[in-house]
Amino acid sequence: MNKLTKVGCSALCGSLAAISAANAGDLSVTGGADVTYTSIGAADTGNPFGMASAVTFKGTGELDNGWNFEFVVAEGDAVAFSAARVAITMGGLGTLEFDQGNSGNGIAAYDNVLPTAWEEAHGAGLSGGVKTVLGVGSSDNVQYTTPTILGTTISVTYAHEVGKADTADKSVSGSSNTSTGVGYDGTIKINPSLGTEILSGLNLYAGGSVIEQYDNANNLEDKYEGVGAITYALGPVEVGAMWSGLYDGNEAAGAMHSYKNHGFGVAFNVNDDFSVSYGEYQSRKAGYENDIVDGVRVVEVNSWQAAYTLGGASFRVADVKSDNTLWTDADDFSATIVSMGLAF
Repeated sequence: MNKLTKVGCSALCGSLAAISAANAGDLSVTGGADVTYTSIGAADTGNPFGMASAVTFKGTGELDNGWNFEFVVAEGDAVAFSAARVAITMGGLGTLEFDQGNSGNGIAAYDNVLPTAWEEAHGAGLSGGVKTVLGVGSSDNVQYTTPTILGTTISVTYAHEVGKADTADKSVSGSSNTSTGVGYDGTIKINPSLGTEILSGLNLYAGGSVIEQYDNANNLEDKYEGVGAITYALGPVEVGAMWSGLYDGNEAAGAMHSYKNHGFGVAFNVNDDFSVSYGEYQSRKAGYENDIVDGVRVVEVNSWQAAYTLGGASFRVADVKSDNTLWTDADDFSATIVSMGLAF
């Protein structure tokens, strides 16, 4: 009798071990640190040295039916929460993703896909105050992405309360029925290579967003945003151009409610470790007071950049110029930013 008991226990333990192994996943940790030196023309910058660090935790696993799941949580300086997402890749059915604070879903993913050696022209330390499209990307959202078929991938993103703080499990955000409501984004990426080598580096991007707004106290209409871009890589050279526009719905007297943007960039990979680039980004605003002088309505940023990689270290430099910074006529600045990045 005791013998049979031992056999039964052994079999049960073996089954539990098998189940545990089947449900087990992997957890990895990656991160990095950046140290920068920034000089902005004749401006008094105080301490020009800056530092930032980030850590990302990524968990992966597989379901019994072959679907894969992924959980990512990103932390910034001072171990502060930055973003999190849960993604389920359903084989040939596409990917379903739940996102908080990532700002990488919807049209935000294509706000600027121009080639660059380091950062976007307006993202290397002197932004100039340009406008970019965001859609529902910065809010708690759900996104479905199709499998790539004939070089085409389509994503649809939904946010129930745009602008509301992210919610924890078993909790709700509460209604914001005096301002912003439901938002929808749709994007498409096409690689029309048609099986040819010459077109394999061609990519087309497009996306749109609509966000409901209701505010009885102010003249607010729904928000609309759109973006389109094209990039082409051939050998060590990649070029790109993009266009975007947004209408923020603010119809109050004196408000500037519409913005249109244009940018282009070119990057050259000298070798596997060294690359250089040049990029421009222009943002123009319009609205109620259309008679305002053109110089105040246009912000333009351009940047030369170079980057060199040495193992887990990257050394970057950017020369940036901003005209009509923060929409102020003739308020022009130039800056030089030197960066060292360490990855682990």
